[in-house]
Amino acid sequence: MAGLIPYNRRNRGLVDRGFGDFSDFYNMMDDFFNDGWLSRRFFPRDTFKVDVQENESEYLIEAELPGVEREEINIDMNEGRMTISVQREENIKEEKKNYVHRERRFSSMSRSLYLDDAKSTGIKAKLENGVLSIKVPKENKPNKSVKIDIE
Repeated sequence: MAGLIPYNRRNRGLVDRGFGDFSDFYNMMDDFFNDGWLSRRFFPRDTFKVDVQENESEYLIEAELPGVEREEINIDMNEGRMTISVQREENIKEEKKNYVHRERRFSSMSRSLYLDDAKSTGIKAKLENGVLSIKVPKENKPNKSVKIDIE
């Protein structure tokens, strides 16, 4: 263990040793592409926003999924846990004279919600303008909470 050297990404070996001002430029570009706003803007976290409302008879769930197609969404309900998952595969192929450009991107994201008194039947979902709306009916369960009087 004594021979291990901690990794320091600011220490780039030859770049830091003989290139003077170039190492500052290199570090600036490294920060810009790896730690800065660019990575968060173009490579967002693998999640999406979900709003959950509750009334006496049902849960109303809205998930923001802009640009996602109906076929890319999967909704599962298992013992009160609803999981909304999205799997996207995007292929871009651009051909020009003597030039071929091809990119592939695969992404998946999911959210799980625990809805204790939700029915697993009668759930309705629709996707409209990038918003997934789900209506989950509730079961009429007796109140599990009981007040205990102190003697």
